[in-house]
Amino acid sequence: MKVRVHITLKPGVLDPQGAAVRRSLDSLGFDGIEKVRQGKLIELDLKETDVLKATAQVEKMCEKLLANTVIENYLVEIL
Repeated sequence: MKVRVHITLKPGVLDPQGAAVRRSLDSLGFDGIEKVRQGKLIELDLKETDVLKATAQVEKMCEKLLANTVIENYLVEIL
């Protein structure tokens, strides 16, 4: 089973990488961009075939390693 995990910074957490991307886009002539937030995308191939078990397994992975839950949110997407 293929799974995607979208990890983003929580609202209110400063995003210096996103700010750097916004400034770079502006310097390349892309006007009108007010804010950029940068995140991570992790793709996993699991042996598990049960959607509920796979979701629970990936959520445990996020809580223990993949996401810093103090400053990041995550979304598990089963493909």
